[in-house]
Amino acid sequence: MPRFDQTVTYAWNGVLKLIRGERQFRIIMAVMIIVLITGYALDFAGQHLNRYEWAIIWLAMGLVMVSEALNSALEKAIDRLHPEQHAAIGDSKDMAAGATFLASTIAVIVGLYILLPHLLAL
Repeated sequence: MPRFDQTVTYAWNGVLKLIRGERQFRIIMAVMIIVLITGYALDFAGQHLNRYEWAIIWLAMGLVMVSEALNSALEKAIDRLHPEQHAAIGDSKDMAAGATFLASTIAVIVGLYILLPHLLAL
């Protein structure tokens, strides 16, 4: 069984591979940075987000990142194990992508629900 520090290293390597190798993950990270900058800018503008709003925003962003990471891992594994075209494989890849789409849609709704009233109050 690997030591704790080895498992952390493996996990961190996985995150770095996502950032370096997955365009969609980089887009998600860019949107996340924009949301965080917006939240902190609102704070400086007098529209303070409370800790619950921040927690919900972080959970929504985390849901999208985890969903995309699992989608990417599933796609890579399936492509390696079964490189030829097959309808069932295409369906499973579409479902994984659909999960990321749903997570992203929910995150956008949550973000708008929390941030929009603060932005409109400026």
